[in-house]
Amino acid sequence: MTDVSASKSSLMGEGNAKVKRRNRNQVVLQGLGLGAISFAALMLIILVASLVSTGYKAFTQTHIALEVFVDPEEIPLEKLPRGGFRDVLLASLQAKIPGVDDRKELRKMQKLVSNGAQFELRDRIVADPTLIGKTISLNVPMSDPYDQLAKGLVKRDTPEAQRRVSDMEIAWFDTLDKAGMISQPLNFGLLTNADSRFPELAGLRGALVGSFWALLVCFMISFPLGIGAAIYLEEFAPRNRFSDMIEVNINNLAAVPSVVFGLLALAVFIGWFGLPRSAPLVGGMTLALMTMPTIIIATRAALKAVPPSIREAALGVGASKHQVVFGHVLPLAMPGVMTGTIIGLAQALGETAPLLLIGMNAFITSAPGTPLDSATALPTQIFIWADSPERGFVSRTSAAILVLLGFLVMMNAIAIHMRSKFERKW
Repeated sequence: MTDVSASKSSLMGEGNAKVKRRNRNQVVLQGLGLGAISFAALMLIILVASLVSTGYKAFTQTHIALEVFVDPEEIPLEKLPRGGFRDVLLASLQAKIPGVDDRKELRKMQKLVSNGAQFELRDRIVADPTLIGKTISLNVPMSDPYDQLAKGLVKRDTPEAQRRVSDMEIAWFDTLDKAGMISQPLNFGLLTNADSRFPELAGLRGALVGSFWALLVCFMISFPLGIGAAIYLEEFAPRNRFSDMIEVNINNLAAVPSVVFGLLALAVFIGWFGLPRSAPLVGGMTLALMTMPTIIIATRAALKAVPPSIREAALGVGASKHQVVFGHVLPLAMPGVMTGTIIGLAQALGETAPLLLIGMNAFITSAPGTPLDSATALPTQIFIWADSPERGFVSRTSAAILVLLGFLVMMNAIAIHMRSKFERKW
């Protein structure tokens, strides 16, 4: 009797120890999970905070308001669109900063305003030649060193030899600032201008339009082909070694580094077919190669999620296999298909390596009008700006990354919205 009691007591103790160990392992597992999520969230916060802290300055641009007398002697009507537009702008600055006559100092004063100011003045006068002989108001960007000075990125207490602007130039800037001529409005040019060698004029319009064309081509190719391949493999293909091999290779293609697709596109589309470099058409075709496996996998998963009873009911009333798939199964699976497609396109929007290999990192100063025009894309534009030596491109690079992240978040939000709106629970 004593032995039985001892045995029961031992078994109960052993069982309690197992329960305690299991509970302890569960707590440790939950702790590790929370730690991983917290670490990922911390890294995300650091990334976004770093981008915002350096990129927010690019969303404003230092401007100078000038009263410009369009001197007929410098800009004669018969010589338009040629004329001394820079000299006219310089005369306007000299009127506000008198006492500067040395030619070297005058050249420095001329650099107060952006190089694009003379072209803006030229366009206004060419559009309305009656302005010749009149005084007009012009609000133009200041050049990058003074934009940096206005934003506090050039420290005034730094020794003059280590600054981009001298004490004399800072004094000119302060004079204009006290006269109320300097302002910092929102920099709409960041989205409406194309690329430029001058940071104060550089914008993302060309990259945005190039990305649009490339994604449109990518969607037009990858969406029908991906869905067609998925339907065949899931609904019609016989189950044999050949179909298994295709399925395994599609899964492997989804994990292939994007640079491999770039090399393939470089050899096939440009090398063999002779398609133009830097064209969104080639970029879209390259991105379609990358996106297609993702769409096929997502479509097959969505088709599998449709209950067999839908198929059986349709077959039971005499529908053919094609009618079952295209009339019942595919429409019910379409929310999952669209979600996978948007996620695939969002991934393609952020790809850089394949676009670099096909030349979509060229310096293009205008937005493409067609998919065959030379263009760049958002990720490659970021790469170009990050490689530029001018300090003004530092903040613009971070701002461009924020714009790209904004598009990615928006596309993922659309995917989540579509999934929650059209999702069906069986």
